[in-house]
Amino acid sequence: MIVTEPGAFLRAVDTLALKPEFPAVANAAFLVSPNGFSLAAESASDNRYMDLASQPDPRRALAEHADLARRLSEDVPLITFPGDPEAMDGVFPNNVFATVPGRLIIGRMRHAVRQREALREDIRHWLGVLQGRQVIDLSARNLVAELTGALVIDRARGIGYCGLSERCDMAGAEAMHEAFGLRLTYCFELAAGEYHTNVVLAVLAGRAAIIAASGFRDRAAATAIASLYGAHVVCIDEAQKQAYAANAISLSGRRVWMSTRAAGSLAPAHVQTLDDAGFAIGQVELGEIEKAGGSLRCCVGEIF
Repeated sequence: MIVTEPGAFLRAVDTLALKPEFPAVANAAFLVSPNGFSLAAESASDNRYMDLASQPDPRRALAEHADLARRLSEDVPLITFPGDPEAMDGVFPNNVFATVPGRLIIGRMRHAVRQREALREDIRHWLGVLQGRQVIDLSARNLVAELTGALVIDRARGIGYCGLSERCDMAGAEAMHEAFGLRLTYCFELAAGEYHTNVVLAVLAGRAAIIAASGFRDRAAATAIASLYGAHVVCIDEAQKQAYAANAISLSGRRVWMSTRAAGSLAPAHVQTLDDAGFAIGQVELGEIEKAGGSLRCCVGEIF
């Protein structure tokens, strides 16, 4: 079922029983190293979090990424694929490759500089063929679907939250709903200037959420989503959103990962809310990588 109005979403949720057999968190994760890291001007055209005047230091970006891999491997098994200097945004693979049990989904990126990422045979082979997954390839379809950048999933409930923008159209939302095998997808428009849902919303192991209402065109959509998570909702302001506080992920169900900048933006009450939901905060310095307009959650591909 796909719905587009807050009321319809809340009515649909009331009919869904929780499915304990749904995996709330991933079994493993994958990264793509920022080899030859630089900024893609094409991507900057609709990503206001990028500043082409602030070029990253490639060596520091590699060091940050290596530390990220080391830290995340404390929670789950992890593989890092080599980067492609011609695919400057490849460090953010969650937009291009995603999994559910038994399936590898390949996204359709808006910009040509990112479409080349979908052609990577090493990632396709490792996640698809070697693991015996059915491959659902959206990359050649006439749509835009930037996977778990556009679609934030409550895996425990089988619910997708899909923000429509230049990086995801309605055809893309419908294709992802089917590809991910979701029970319910709530589609809403992101606020002007926002490009990905995972910058304004994080769902943590089905137990908690981080929400930036300013990132939604209609704040009623944010309110409706927040209602599912009760007291375990961290509501962040515009400055915290800009610091990537919603670009977070839980891989173990006991810790939420975000960048050092994001963690530093949280108020003590936010930290307490996450603690009450059973999450410690893990943080990694990603200052150079964040210059490319994404943060920690963007770097992580989940393996289910």
